[in-house]
Amino acid sequence: MKHAPTAFPVLETIRKRWSPRSFASYPVAPEALHQAFEAASWAPSAMNEQPWRYIYAHHADHEAFQKMVDCLLPGNQPWAKNAPVLILALAKTHYDNGQANPAALHDVGMANANFILEATALGLHGHFMGGFDRARAQEVFQLPEGLQPIVMLALGYLGEAEQLEEPFLSREKAPRQRKALTELAFHRQLPE
Repeated sequence: MKHAPTAFPVLETIRKRWSPRSFASYPVAPEALHQAFEAASWAPSAMNEQPWRYIYAHHADHEAFQKMVDCLLPGNQPWAKNAPVLILALAKTHYDNGQANPAALHDVGMANANFILEATALGLHGHFMGGFDRARAQEVFQLPEGLQPIVMLALGYLGEAEQLEEPFLSREKAPRQRKALTELAFHRQLPE
């Protein structure tokens, strides 16, 4: 397991969260998945709108799972097709009164953070993917107008890195890195 090498102490669950591409073949129990969705449901949101929606499929549900795989771009399909669960996160982009919700994407991100931290606490790992065909997802899942595909997530228990082919094997074994805080957080204003 690759714990984050943090400069300051953070919650252990945050240090343990990382995005593997290698998953064990055994399934995720429905109770664990529902617990992670429960955590997502308690994320903060503007006007308490809770604009997140999720569509998911277990690997054993071959037809539904394959629909998810087919939405992924070729760079994600070789490894993500082995995950026990694939999830599509969606944002409801307008309030019920028809006005645009400018915080919808942020709020879905908050829900996703709650989800993945709860999943990590349960011993699961997830890999979020922006590399998928949004138009295809819109069509395949017959999404109504105002429901925007945001990100896909491969979820499961950690597998052996050696089951991956290159270039994924090297990426799996590479050390974790983050930008220094001095590049991300600025007191009073951005540098010139």
